[in-house]
Order: sequence, then structure tokens, then C-alpha cells
Amino acid sequence: MKVLIVLTNVEKYANIDRPTGLWLSELTHFYDVLAKNGIEADFVSPNGGYIPLEPQSILNMDEIDWTYYKDEDFRNRALGNTLRPDEVKAEDYDAIYYAGGHGTMWDFPEAEDLGTIASAIYRNDGLVTAVCHGVVGLLPVVDEAGRPLLAGRTVTGFSNEEEAANGTTNEVPFLAEDALREKGADYQSGAAFAEIVRVDGRLLTGQNPQSAHQLGEAVVKALRTNS
Repeated sequence: MKVLIVLTNVEKYANIDRPTGLWLSELTHFYDVLAKNGIEADFVSPNGGYIPLEPQSILNMDEIDWTYYKDEDFRNRALGNTLRPDEVKAEDYDAIYYAGGHGTMWDFPEAEDLGTIASAIYRNDGLVTAVCHGVVGLLPVVDEAGRPLLAGRTVTGFSNEEEAANGTTNEVPFLAEDALREKGADYQSGAAFAEIVRVDGRLLTGQNPQSAHQLGEAVVKALRTNS
């Protein structure tokens, strides 16, 4: 089994001088579950290459974060030299996972080529999964009939309440929760910054960084059930 992990290339907010990028634990905590279950992963981004890190996410790194951040091979593959979408074949993967961080708000929704890959993985009976702001990568994804994958589906993602608590409501181009609802999703959130995961068939989502590990476990369980 193999999972394609999608990461953002965006290093700063568009209209203010504030750095952003990938929220590191949304990669490491999810990947750690895969690795411990013998599941391989590749790493892709809209432009390929380097992945900037959200500074706030590296101020309080835990043991899992440090384990992978200190691993030169992992660092090179996941953060230094990610694949471009045109280097990826959807048929090679059993699932796709969109990690978050505020950077995703600018490049994931417009990444139609990644949306095409995710749609193909879903059509091939694979899983489509995302966490936190990474859920905006699901906006261009369609189901077997060409309809928005989110329409009528139960999902979660970074809530408006969490965005407000983060002080970034007016700094992002749109709100993730609102965008999911506008696509027709049945958006559900739990307590702010609590571990929240929603599973709707082969569509699995987590609310925030705290949910990455639990989402990884749900994905592993679904992969085994689906295989």
C-alpha cells in the first residue's frame, strides 16, 4: 500500500508580512502512523521542490516531530525535494492525504492537476483524506460521476472558530469551513483544537493539527478494510 501526501509551497500570507507554510505535525504525526504500519508514502506539492514550514509549528515540536525532522532522508524527500504533479501517477497510490498549514489556502484550491490526481485515486477505489486547512485541496476533487466529491458528504476541517482564535480570519483569502459548506458538504466541527475526525466512506477528514494522528489511524484502518 502507498499514500500520496500533498504539501503546500506557499511561504507567506499574500497581503501581510507573516510567514506560513506547512504545519509540520500534520505531516509527521500522520506519516508516523503510516510508517509504523509498514505503509509507504511519496510527497508532492503544487510546484514540486521545497516545502516552507509554518514557524509556529516548529516552536513546540514533540518527539515525533523531532524524529522525522532530524531524519535526513525524510527531510530531503518530504521537505526539500517534493515531486511535481506531472511526476505522479494516480494508479500508484491507494490514498491521497492533504496536509495543512495556512499556506494551503493560496495554492491548494487552484491546484487542478492535484485535484485530477485525487479524483482518479477516488475513482480507483482509493481514499481521499485531508486535515485542517488541507481540506481546501478537496474543493476541485470530483467523484465517479463528475460531481464535487464534497457534495452531501460529512466532513470536518479548520473551523471558523479556530480561525478566529488564531487571529487570522481577515488575513486568509476565504474561510475553510465556509468553502466546504459552499461545495454542499455537511460540515461538522467539535471543540476548538480537540481531536476530531470524520469518516464518510472513502472520504476522511480531520479538523485541526491535533487530529493528524487520529486521522492517520482511521486511514490505516480504512486501507486495510478496503484492500
